[in-house]
Amino acid sequence: MKRRDFLTNTALIGAGIPLGVAPVALSSCSEQQTAKSCSPEELGMYSFAKEAPGGKPLKAALIGCGSRGTGAAVQFLAAGPDLSIIALADVFPDRMNSCRNTLKKHHNEVPDANCFIGFDAFQKVLAMNELDVVLLCTPQHFRPEHFKAAVDAGKHIFMEKPGAVDPVGVRTLLVAAKTAKTKGLTVVTGNCSRHRKDTWEAYVQVKNGIIGELISATAHNHQGAMWFKNRRPEWSDMEYCLRNWFNINWLSGGLFTDQTVHFIDVATWFMGQHPVKAVGVGGRARRQIGDTYDYLSVDYHYEDNKRLFATGKQIDDCDSNFSVQILGAKGLVNFFWDNNVQITDYKGNALWKYDYETDPLKNPYEQEHVHFVESIRLNKQINQAEDLAYSTLITIMGRVAAYTGKVITWDEIMASGLRYGPTEYAMGPLPDYHEGEVPIQGKDPKAMG
Repeated sequence: MKRRDFLTNTALIGAGIPLGVAPVALSSCSEQQTAKSCSPEELGMYSFAKEAPGGKPLKAALIGCGSRGTGAAVQFLAAGPDLSIIALADVFPDRMNSCRNTLKKHHNEVPDANCFIGFDAFQKVLAMNELDVVLLCTPQHFRPEHFKAAVDAGKHIFMEKPGAVDPVGVRTLLVAAKTAKTKGLTVVTGNCSRHRKDTWEAYVQVKNGIIGELISATAHNHQGAMWFKNRRPEWSDMEYCLRNWFNINWLSGGLFTDQTVHFIDVATWFMGQHPVKAVGVGGRARRQIGDTYDYLSVDYHYEDNKRLFATGKQIDDCDSNFSVQILGAKGLVNFFWDNNVQITDYKGNALWKYDYETDPLKNPYEQEHVHFVESIRLNKQINQAEDLAYSTLITIMGRVAAYTGKVITWDEIMASGLRYGPTEYAMGPLPDYHEGEVPIQGKDPKAMG
């Protein structure tokens, strides 16, 4: 795809969303306060109950029966009483069978008649009148279409992060998010840090001025190489891509969108604004399969000269780093993913620290489902879809900056017609996919579109 095609100046496709819209709707109480402190409730903090309350039985369907989808289904079942998975959808029978066997171990049996295979399986699931809830856990290329269909069907939704792989998908997400609000639907997303009590309490401290005006942030996601599947002779292009989806750009969006989104989401949440441009670098040091990078580094610029520096790496035998820093005029917040969130001044003196001994955290992957069920049963709507959409778009902005070697602005990425992947789905050849054809900085790689 040529850069002139990517940087299209067309109006937003079907969205009707103005350019430059902020990702966080700031209320008077979520702005920096000087005279008035805001309570956690005023800032929107959840209850952090360890279990959701009882109520009407909730029947759920799982769309996407891989390891993350199966894990989400089990965590949904454990969130409270009277919860069940009554239907499954996937394109591969082996994955569905594995998921069914796992659910049986948790005393949840899905009948044969409610197990749907194929690219249209999600439509069959959503047509079930008895369904209350849907869990969207496929590779993220499919997330916007599935989310829109679930909203149109009037179902409450849990969907994994990220929300899309390209700007067209993000805009679909944003429009559907607004529809979900008008319908009163709960939408909880897999931005699991927003379901950590230590992170929320640090957010309350920051919004009440403990570190003063926010200046900049960092977000780092460094880990070893992720899983991959070697191609089998009997696999078509489509099957190979789907079974190896994490390493395929059109399905995963690459490491920044799939993984670093967790950390960029926290930084975006605290900063309360989107960047206006991004400059990035990246490449492949040791990844041997697929068409994605294994390291990225992006410098995000904000309107008021504030910055976010974000990096991602998936290379074995290197030091790991899972962290976010929020830097203010009077101190900084350090987030480390091993239950270590604290606020200090610049000399290292503690200003605040979460008390993990007195109030231990519930696993956030479990807590998000407690919040999900609680929201539905108490009729207290949560809708995180828009936050997920903007955090996802920021990762896409950085990735495209790294792939093209160009400065990418917010208005450009919001208006871009860039869309990854096929428009029709069937097992068989993919003429536009060529294994090993990797984006090269400063050129127009076919793998971008």
